[in-house]
Amino acid sequence: MGGIRYSVHPLFFVVGFYYALTGRIFVFLIYAFTAVIHETGHSVAAGRAGYVLNKITLTPFGAVASGNIEGLKFYDELKIAAAGPAVNLAVGLLFVAFWWIFPETYAFTDVAAEANFVLAAVNLIPAYPLDGGRILSALLSIKLGAEKAAKICKAVGVSLSLLLIAGFIYTVFYTPNVSLLIFAAFVFVGTIDRGKDNKYVKISSAFDERKLRRGVPVKRQAVSKDVTLKTLTKITDANALNEIDVYDGDRLIKKLGQKDIAGILGSGDIYAKLERFL
Repeated sequence: MGGIRYSVHPLFFVVGFYYALTGRIFVFLIYAFTAVIHETGHSVAAGRAGYVLNKITLTPFGAVASGNIEGLKFYDELKIAAAGPAVNLAVGLLFVAFWWIFPETYAFTDVAAEANFVLAAVNLIPAYPLDGGRILSALLSIKLGAEKAAKICKAVGVSLSLLLIAGFIYTVFYTPNVSLLIFAAFVFVGTIDRGKDNKYVKISSAFDERKLRRGVPVKRQAVSKDVTLKTLTKITDANALNEIDVYDGDRLIKKLGQKDIAGILGSGDIYAKLERFL
């Protein structure tokens, strides 16, 4: 797997400082850990689609993994986008179920459950760089095309950020809610810069020959010529020397070594059938 870069959004430190000043740094750390759980959902879903995250950015509202992915079908984009909130929702429900069995733990775990539910809900807001923005973009692209979808998503994001700013101004006359202003800035910047850096890249099956110095297992499998490269990506093992026998019915038609597999996966559409490259 290649080149994953990790970064922290500047607003993460701003929000952390705000929570520290208000004596709630422990709550902030819980939310940060919950954001990592959120990203794990994206990572697993991306891996199942044959991609890895090229850049993971930890933000106060989750881990951002957005962008238009060339060659990735919309239904896979939907799955990847929804995976983060889905994991948070599942973990939150797990805590709730835990309270039924051990009610005395509520006082120690209520913040963790709340953090998971909040991040799941917030990330479904239909604005970049949140997952809801990517889901909206994919759904609109299916119906209207990518260009129109991008314009609509930008309008939605800017409108939402303006509403949040208006909400912050309203709270100034009562109890100022700085979080609204920070969130507005987050949505506005994400909408304007959508998808510049947070891309997916194909999983690489290139084998590091230095591993042979300590010994690696040989993984041999058989597949039909009709399997897709996406399936081939899932069954190859980055920690083994892969060999694949390709069959047409019950007839062996090709033996693929590690270099053959890497070449095929590196050059083709992940939805294409293997037989096209034999």
